[in-house]
Amino acid sequence: MTPKTRRAHLLVETDWLVEHLNDPSIRIVDIRGIIRPPDAPRPHYEGNRRAYLESHIPGAVFVDWALDIVQPDAPAKMTVAGPERFAALVGQLGIGNQHTVIIYEDGVGQIAARLWWVLNYYGHPKAMLLNGGYRKWMAEGRPVTTEVPHHPQMTFTPRIQPDWRVSSADVRAAIGEPRTVLLDLRSPREYRGEIGRGDRRGRIPGARNVPAGALVSGEYQTFNPEAELRRAFEAAGIGSDKRVITYCNAGVSASLGLFALKLIGHPAATNFAGSWYEWERDPQNPTETG
Repeated sequence: MTPKTRRAHLLVETDWLVEHLNDPSIRIVDIRGIIRPPDAPRPHYEGNRRAYLESHIPGAVFVDWALDIVQPDAPAKMTVAGPERFAALVGQLGIGNQHTVIIYEDGVGQIAARLWWVLNYYGHPKAMLLNGGYRKWMAEGRPVTTEVPHHPQMTFTPRIQPDWRVSSADVRAAIGEPRTVLLDLRSPREYRGEIGRGDRRGRIPGARNVPAGALVSGEYQTFNPEAELRRAFEAAGIGSDKRVITYCNAGVSASLGLFALKLIGHPAATNFAGSWYEWERDPQNPTETG
């Protein structure tokens, strides 16, 4: 797959979407949300339904990323929703296995990437991000609405793709393994253990750091060109010969890192979806700081 083809398979531009708003084969998802700094009062994560109700892209349904696509009874915070819960959600929103899903937000892109990852993990590869998200859409004067669509209910059949996710045990086995790079997508201060959202601070030993915000740029946080993405990853020791495991706090920024690796055609990358919240729960799991 060529770079242009890869990008077209993963990213949608605003001019394309405005021409396909009435295409019945696509579903648009607004997943705008809030991520507060680690040193801010909790909750750190919230959906932004209010922004959706004030205005959104015509035809878009809303997903609350902090409630709808997580498993509320899981022991680790922000654990991804199980297959039955996720299938029920997307089916109620009118999303079936046959639809192409276009996802947008108004931040760096990690919340949208989280849903992109969940869809792929459950076997739905026809998921794409809107490059530049809602901010670019609004700045260009594209159409918006307050009307909430009511698509007919669909059947979504999840088919788990094991290669898209690893567990704590897989990560423990990867520490010190020369052919694998653990990639931390959090801020440098979180990576160093100076601040943190979890109960413990620090990083997984040996992990490299590429902050999620370094993957996008400009006023609308559009994805960097492939050459720039490659340089950022190569500076962290990630070449095409390395297997990459992305992580952050909850597998959200980690999803953006995985998305960017897919954009450059990296052959072997996966997501530690439980990330730090899962890692810190086991006191036997090692950490390091500094």
